[in-house]
Amino acid sequence: MLICQISDLHVRAGRTLADGRVDTAACLERCVEAIGRIEPRPDLVLATGDLVEHGTPGDYALLAELLSPLRAPLYLLPGNHDERDALRAAFPDHGWLRTGGPFIQYVVDHGPVRLIVLDTVVPGRSGGELCAARLDWLDRTLAAARDRPTIVAMHHPPFRTGIGFMDTIGLADPAPFAAVIRRHPQVERVTCGHLHRSITQRFAGTVASTCPSPAHAIALEIGPGRGDGYTLEPGGFQLHWWSGSALVSHDASTVDWPGPFRFRG
Repeated sequence: MLICQISDLHVRAGRTLADGRVDTAACLERCVEAIGRIEPRPDLVLATGDLVEHGTPGDYALLAELLSPLRAPLYLLPGNHDERDALRAAFPDHGWLRTGGPFIQYVVDHGPVRLIVLDTVVPGRSGGELCAARLDWLDRTLAAARDRPTIVAMHHPPFRTGIGFMDTIGLADPAPFAAVIRRHPQVERVTCGHLHRSITQRFAGTVASTCPSPAHAIALEIGPGRGDGYTLEPGGFQLHWWSGSALVSHDASTVDWPGPFRFRG
């Protein structure tokens, strides 16, 4: 099973530039083209939040247009820049967007790896949280299939990254979430967005990681109060391959280059 993860697309209506500099629509177009060249074709594409910039219907209309060439099933979750109702309205055929009550959280149970999508959004805030209701839903959902290897996908990472500014707007009080994950050893990965970079840490008996963005990257500045800017590094996404016994993750670039060239004796 091959899962493609994209994150932090920040699409803006009218294809306007983010911060007057970043053409996020063109970045996503390059990303979709890169995904289209992958063989074998991914079994699904997972987008882990901050899909658009302002959460407006116009933002989401452009997002839907840009994602339409994808040949694999698409699964979306919100980030702190997203607006749940506008997201649901823009993807009316995606019924799973409406199964989580006030939240956008659901289960994708096709293939050898089970995917649980968890909503960490707090409207009006950049940081995320998991209330008792969401944690209870996660615990019950994990308990329903203890023998299935599982990925938990969410926007806000549950660990400190060292990038000081972003750590101030991460997941508030991750300890209760860690306690739930620790009770369920079938969780192969907690995969997140929000950081616009690829970052990995051991967490609650498993691995937690973040995905790069096809657009701008958060500046790699370690220390308190740092990381409040961005760089124009090559855009990226991730591929998660289930080997039959483990989840193996690869960073991929949206930049096109020559090759591959086969080795000659």
